[in-house]
Amino acid sequence: MRRLRPAAWPIAALLVGYPLWWALGFGGLSVVVVAPVMALILLRRRPIRAPRGFGLWLLLLAGYLISALMLGEMPPGTYGEFGAGRLAGYLIRLCLYLSLTIMVLYLGNLTEEELPQLTLVRMLGALFVTTVAGGLLGVFAPRAEFTSPVELILPGWISGNPFVHNLIHPTAAQVQKVLGHASPRPEAPFEWANAWGGNISVLLVWFVIGWWVYGGPRRRLAMIPLTALAAIPVVYSLNRGLWIGLGVAAAYVLVRLGTRARIAACSALATGTLVFALSPLQTMVAQRLDSPHSNDIRAFTVSATVAAAGTSPLIGYGNTRNATGNHRTITTGRSGWCPTCGHPPLGSDGQLWYLMITQGFTGAVLYVAFFAGAVRRHWRDRSPIGMAGVLVMILTLLYMFVYDGLFTPLSLYLISFALLWRNSMESTAA
Repeated sequence: MRRLRPAAWPIAALLVGYPLWWALGFGGLSVVVVAPVMALILLRRRPIRAPRGFGLWLLLLAGYLISALMLGEMPPGTYGEFGAGRLAGYLIRLCLYLSLTIMVLYLGNLTEEELPQLTLVRMLGALFVTTVAGGLLGVFAPRAEFTSPVELILPGWISGNPFVHNLIHPTAAQVQKVLGHASPRPEAPFEWANAWGGNISVLLVWFVIGWWVYGGPRRRLAMIPLTALAAIPVVYSLNRGLWIGLGVAAAYVLVRLGTRARIAACSALATGTLVFALSPLQTMVAQRLDSPHSNDIRAFTVSATVAAAGTSPLIGYGNTRNATGNHRTITTGRSGWCPTCGHPPLGSDGQLWYLMITQGFTGAVLYVAFFAGAVRRHWRDRSPIGMAGVLVMILTLLYMFVYDGLFTPLSLYLISFALLWRNSMESTAA
């Protein structure tokens, strides 16, 4: 990686320095800390360019502002009172949306000399290595956790909020009984296990581009053991959405590559599949596929989310809500005599459903249109970065059904979008 220009340092601090942010307790909110610096740099270089289709994102942001009018309302079939927790959740997400908007514009307005495309790709590759290390920590030391400095500073009524606590309290893994017994699902250095799963697949795309496609012999040689190590936490994550995403990525690569590259990719895929089939990891995958314990929970929360969104289809309710009962009982929440009565908040089973409850069907449509539009505009870009960016946009649309995009996932989606935008500007200039 060449010596960085001053304007590239904010994004380098965000991606390469992410382990430090996580240890401090900022983690997914690190972009909120860095965004003011980016905004100041942007203001000094007006006029500011914006990518095609960005109006859809701005409409999505405007819709979220309007949805604040419904924070005090309760859709039928839900419970809870308007209070500091709901307002704090809304404001945190609003800050994230604004910060991500600044980040995209910032990346697109930096020149190739200030921040080369390959340098940005390799910064994402560095975060992939961090993610693999965090995943291995979650597998071998699943109960590792510590109190972050941010957690110590915040008052108890804020840090004790479950939503906030999950963001600022570093943990290695979520220990869950997915297979009928306690097993770790890696989440370090991100907010939760599903975020780890979605993020590693996106980062793997850029890792391959930076270390294999544009890498020298040393990077290519180092990539093989790193990818093999990544398979361990990928399997232990028990994350079916991640596994499906990797399958979609493999199919995409085989369809879009040329004949010679396709043959090489097929050979590598066949070799990897054989090694995996002969390893102990394949047993765990089989057990997970035979234990679809979360299907009923997801079905309940999704159906309840759609029903609630139908009562405010245009602007939603500004934040998530809790449904009365769960898929097993009409009892509300956990209790001493019913420990399984709790359930995730409405909208927590995927970004699409989150947008429905917070911004109505309008927000969901705008989100889909924004990322689908990026796929349509850049599909003909046959450069490695162009094809990789389109693949990430496709994964974004896939994961919206199963993963909550906030916080770090949406950051990675929009950095990938910015890479596509920068690539198109270079092609136009050429």
